[in-house]
Amino acid sequence: MSLLRSIHHIAIICSDYERSKHFYTKILELKIVREVFREERRSYKLDLALNDQYIVELFSFPEPPPRPSKPESCGLRHLAFQVGSVEDTKKILEQKGITVEPIRIDAFTGKKFTFFADPDGLPLEIYEAEVIG
Repeated sequence: MSLLRSIHHIAIICSDYERSKHFYTKILELKIVREVFREERRSYKLDLALNDQYIVELFSFPEPPPRPSKPESCGLRHLAFQVGSVEDTKKILEQKGITVEPIRIDAFTGKKFTFFADPDGLPLEIYEAEVIG
């Protein structure tokens, strides 16, 4: 038996809770599982699901420090979402006002991918789904 079974969730700290809540629920269309305001921490915690699977915890904290991103910094590099069509998903994101980088091809897999950012500049990737069968 393996030590680890799967990824349970990804935690993201945002600087503007309402802006990030809108981005993750309206732009990326993740579904709200639970929303809690933790008075003692003056912090929101928003649990989000993708295809009915719990995946993201969105936190707000008073005055979090900015995340270094460019040049590449140590730590989490990006969060990647698998999509059926990178071109179609890119178009939809752009129609929703999101700036998306040009599509690239993964040199090892031949799959298409590209990047965009959440409201705090966290790099997000869309990656072409593996074709089975």
